[in-house]
Amino acid sequence: MTPIYSKISGLGFYVPETIITNDDLTQYMDTSDAWIQERTGIKQRRWFTYGKDTNAGMATAASRMAIDQAGISATSVDLIVYATITPDYYFPGSAFLMQRELGLEGIAVIDIRQQCSGFVYALSIADQFIKSGMYKTVLVVGSEIQSSLLNKSNEGRGVAVIFGDGAGAAILQATNDVNHRILSTHLHADGRFAEELYVQDPGSSRDGRWITEATIAEGNYNVTMNGSAVFKHAVIRFAEVISESLLANGLTPDDLSLLVPHQANIRISNYVQQQMNLPDEKIFNNIQQYGNTTAASIPIALTEAFEQGRVKPGDLVCLAAFGSGFTWASALIRW
Repeated sequence: MTPIYSKISGLGFYVPETIITNDDLTQYMDTSDAWIQERTGIKQRRWFTYGKDTNAGMATAASRMAIDQAGISATSVDLIVYATITPDYYFPGSAFLMQRELGLEGIAVIDIRQQCSGFVYALSIADQFIKSGMYKTVLVVGSEIQSSLLNKSNEGRGVAVIFGDGAGAAILQATNDVNHRILSTHLHADGRFAEELYVQDPGSSRDGRWITEATIAEGNYNVTMNGSAVFKHAVIRFAEVISESLLANGLTPDDLSLLVPHQANIRISNYVQQQMNLPDEKIFNNIQQYGNTTAASIPIALTEAFEQGRVKPGDLVCLAAFGSGFTWASALIRW
């Protein structure tokens, strides 16, 4: 029996029209363009427009682009795997809302919450379903609206300057072509560090109602991040999981055509690039334009890399991510 693999046949992304520069942020907090660029590499980011953009709506726009690029109809999609930490509703997940917008009632949807590693986790889930023979065409999405949740004050500036909004999508399809496929995916997590980067409230284990005057006053609905701990773990895990994917396929960093890392912080990307001894042309960064869009960052970056001719048939492409949880993951792809 001929083995079944999966390949990426279409990519798409959507970012809101409102551009927020570093200088724009000075109206909310004591900061500067130089301060933000030095610490993150970010020059600007996109913020959603209330009443126009929704998490599912952005995902739908990105998905339509991916579907068109794949040259298929939306009705060809058998399964949706949707990664986000900022859904439109507490439940049901935004995958249901996007399914409705695409007119795909009846097919299965899976919502996952793996933070910045969400897209690679979702890609791995889709890959397994296709290789098992259960589905032939899977839509994989990462979408985030984070600007509405940020503490845009001096107290929260260490986090607020980093994150942006956007969505990215990919179409995975079954293939028998051993030379053009997802070679392997690698997933990891370590819950010992869950509170190093998290949002505490709302939560079902709290006393009384989830959202009260007391929980609002305590500010536990804001993002809490131990930046030094995240950086320290990220640079180690990024290199580990990239090396793991290469070793699993008998390859080395020299074989890589392009590394597309999660866009967390330019200093992290630069550190990983140095560790892997990769020249500038073998790594793709666009955090300068979009900030950290969490689950959306890799598909947005991958789509832009493809559009710029940085991803070509036969290339060896590695996707790698690290995020809250802690989670880390990689996918190695022969394009």
